Amino acid sequence: MPLKPREHDAKYGELDHVMRAYLGQPADDGPERRSAALSAYLRHTWHTRPWALAIAERQLRDLAENPPGRLRVRLGEFYALPDVGLPNEEIRAWLLVLAEHLKEAVEQGRVPAPDKPRTHWEWHARFPELGQLLGGWFSQDMPDEFADHEAALLDYVNSTDASLVARLTGELHEFLALTLDEADGDLALAELGMEVDPPAPYSARAWLASVADQLSNRPTPGGPPPHKPGQ
Repeated sequence: MPLKPREHDAKYGELDHVMRAYLGQPADDGPERRSAALSAYLRHTWHTRPWALAIAERQLRDLAENPPGRLRVRLGEFYALPDVGLPNEEIRAWLLVLAEHLKEAVEQGRVPAPDKPRTHWEWHARFPELGQLLGGWFSQDMPDEFADHEAALLDYVNSTDASLVARLTGELHEFLALTLDEADGDLALAELGMEVDPPAPYSARAWLASVADQLSNRPTPGGPPPHKPGQ
């Protein structure tokens, strides 16, 4: 039988975060080279959950040094490593290379500086609620489900817990603070799941700024009305 969630998380939970960072990315790490996927994992994790790097290092070493035996494989009680494009005989050495990079990051603080996300995984790790909004309410099906962008946004707000709406508001302001030109901004929104154009006459950035402004000035349930300029 497959691993139970608690056992999976205890043995492989952080390793799984590392592996997910490689989806769609080449596993071209070497002793002196970090791949784009590993750099993205380090850039995000060091600045949000630095303690997790040591856990990831240990779990990578454990998997490399103790691969599942035949019985565990037959029972399904093992972590199914996703296909990263490497031959099976190279996987163990690659896992140990990753572990060494993580060890170096922890011990020497050699991690990428804060910057804009560079991979699909990193965009969603940094902006999870914005990805939820864009992928869930502004996919290619939006014109069939809602009258316009405003109606889709209102449906999100009315069906989402207030704390998550507040989180989205913060993520919008953080996104707008990134130094993205128009082309990079459009690519970022596509990575986050947006499949429709912003409403005319807005550019994507201007529309996000408008959404952030609407949410920032939205009354808080049970709280005082929002402050208005001049009051």
